[in-house]
Amino acid sequence: MQEGSRKAIIAAFLANLGIAIAKFIGFLITRSAGMLAEAVHSLADTGNQGLLMLGSKRAKQDATPRHPFGFGSERYFWAFIVALVMFSLGGLFAMYEGVTKLLHPHETDSIGVAIGILVAAIGLETYSLVTAVREAAAVKPKSVSWVSFVRYSKSPELPVVLLEDTAAEFGLVFALIGLVLSHITGSPRWDAAGSLAIGVLLVAVAIVLGVKMKGLLVGEAASLDQEASISRAIVAHPAVSRLIHMRTLHLGPDELLVAAKLEFDRSLTIDLLAEAIDSVEFDIRQAVAIARVIYIEPDVHRSIS
Repeated sequence: MQEGSRKAIIAAFLANLGIAIAKFIGFLITRSAGMLAEAVHSLADTGNQGLLMLGSKRAKQDATPRHPFGFGSERYFWAFIVALVMFSLGGLFAMYEGVTKLLHPHETDSIGVAIGILVAAIGLETYSLVTAVREAAAVKPKSVSWVSFVRYSKSPELPVVLLEDTAAEFGLVFALIGLVLSHITGSPRWDAAGSLAIGVLLVAVAIVLGVKMKGLLVGEAASLDQEASISRAIVAHPAVSRLIHMRTLHLGPDELLVAAKLEFDRSLTIDLLAEAIDSVEFDIRQAVAIARVIYIEPDVHRSIS
């Protein structure tokens, strides 16, 4: 895991832990459905940061005979679990609380305490989001939009934290609006509506995150720029006559498998061919540093008539 990802996760963990404690205290005082939904959401987010750190630690294990390509995909797996936690413990619970209060409405107590806690939570969540944005900006190409960065990044931690923190900010605003409208109108159903809005938001974000992590777990190729760099390195080698076929696969965010069929100069002896293959592998790693597992198969190009 990159240092920037680690900083963003730690900032999110500390912020969410403090927010969760404050919100649970606020719920005990106010009995607000929106406050409880937000408390459970923050508790789930705190656990999610722990899961991301667990995934990072497990991904560092050495390869074994049973897992010859290592454990880099552990980071994708635990990020997928994060999406499930956000969907169930965050989104579905918030929707359940909202429906329950719609069916059995009751007044919210100590509105001032609830608003104060939510405003403080917005401040802490903003700190976490700003940290995540700053660390992501350091690795995101300027030409790439934030939506594209979240969608196509092979490193799961920063996109997860960005999505979680953004959802948390909107969720806090929904809870605050629901509480204020409930107090102004005297109808607790506005508080329930705030909880429902939080639930729908979290479910939507969890689905987006789950779909992204599913793609990474199933296996995604290198970026188009990386594949182009690898292709250029191959065809530029003096012993290579033609690049016949190539496939790439992310074994983890920082490890790429490259498999290629190449046509070499037919005058090469076996010893010279072996040296040429080693040289091509070196050039590929120079072009794309994360290309760590490389398989080169010498072949002859056959045109299809």
